[in-house]
Amino acid sequence: MIRITRRSFLKATAFAGAQFALHSVRAGAQEKGQRPEQAGDVTVLNPANRVPVSLIIDDSTCLANLAHFCIPQFAEVFPENYKQDWKKLPREIPDSFVRKFGQWCREHKIKGKYSIVPNPACVGWLDRDLPGWSKKELDDSIKLVREFMTPDWDIHPEMVTHTWVIDTKTGRPYPERNARFMENWGWTDGKSVDEVANYMSYALRILKNVGLECEGITTPGGFGNGVLPELAQATLQSCRDVFKAEIPHYFRHLFTDDTSVAPRVEYASGLTGPDPKCVVSIIGCTDDWFGGWDGLSPGSADRLITEDLRGGRLPQVIDKGESAIIVCHWPGIYFNGQEIGFNIFKEVVNRLHQRYDNLIWMKLSEIARYWAARELTQIDKEGTRITFNAPFATTRFTVRIKAKSADTPKLLANEQPVQLQQVKGLSQLESGTWFADGKDLIVCFDLPKGKSTLELYSV
Repeated sequence: MIRITRRSFLKATAFAGAQFALHSVRAGAQEKGQRPEQAGDVTVLNPANRVPVSLIIDDSTCLANLAHFCIPQFAEVFPENYKQDWKKLPREIPDSFVRKFGQWCREHKIKGKYSIVPNPACVGWLDRDLPGWSKKELDDSIKLVREFMTPDWDIHPEMVTHTWVIDTKTGRPYPERNARFMENWGWTDGKSVDEVANYMSYALRILKNVGLECEGITTPGGFGNGVLPELAQATLQSCRDVFKAEIPHYFRHLFTDDTSVAPRVEYASGLTGPDPKCVVSIIGCTDDWFGGWDGLSPGSADRLITEDLRGGRLPQVIDKGESAIIVCHWPGIYFNGQEIGFNIFKEVVNRLHQRYDNLIWMKLSEIARYWAARELTQIDKEGTRITFNAPFATTRFTVRIKAKSADTPKLLANEQPVQLQQVKGLSQLESGTWFADGKDLIVCFDLPKGKSTLELYSV
């Protein structure tokens, strides 16, 4: 049987989207909003001069295997495109695998994003009941995510069901059975910011009801493709309304060509006032080359990084210094209990750490926060004094300054002195350290919200 990938299907269909998390569509020209002045001889580098790496896990939720439950619903709309024998797929991805995966990742300092679909394929509500599982099983599964996973993983809703659109007034799916009323296809077309935000907020509140904090969202399939400006602003609005998130972020796009995959800080406003705002678009740099969205398509580590450590997509991105955001799908990581995708990921991590010693694994919220501070902090330089006015705080804020000083610079963060320690190499940079290479001075420190000053002794 010839299988149609979600990426090729997106290009073939009139609707700008497909099942599960398909993110290849070109990002629209979003509004950047305000940008402050930054002194030309001060450059903000990556955190601690390292390359951020993260793993995005899509199509995950508590217990239910979305591939098993979603495929027959997709087939109602596009029967010719969904011929997988979904009944042979396991209905459950067990918590024992969640713990096994999460423990291995913790031991290897892996961080990223883990979706939790609030009403997976209309099977049941995570804040009420999930038919097919006992209330205790559901509560234990949510507790596992809340207490064990969240230290290393951001939690996102992947909208409400990942299949049929829910009428937020009734809590029931719309009766229409066509692509217009599926989250993955055309429902968002023509919708306003408030309409999209209302739907996102509905999903976010369900996760809030079970104690899962969210600072961002992931779009299911083609959700938002036709209304990209509205999608960004709705993310900003809904995440702030429901969770008071300071820097909301969203995952909508991925690129596997030469397009930049640097995070995009959008709709920045109020930077000098008491309530600065922005939203950050996190962009993936790989397709799912692990096990596919349905757990039926074994992948290959070589597409991400080859055995000789020279080829593959990840070296292309990392060698440019851009954030390497890896994308996968939970059913493919589990791969029907065979764990093929998980084993591929292990090999990718092994190869990455063999080749590179300048990587830093981060959650998406941490990347979003750093990029917001990186682009929105006003930086002034007058003589030997550099002043930072930051609307958002971040850790490991790292700047390169054109200066020949070999003396320890003096740092005041919100008028509080911060001790800086000199290191002998760039690879040793951490918060509270500095390095001089003869021409430039590199300083790494935790940037607080508000005013900080860095005093040099010579330039």
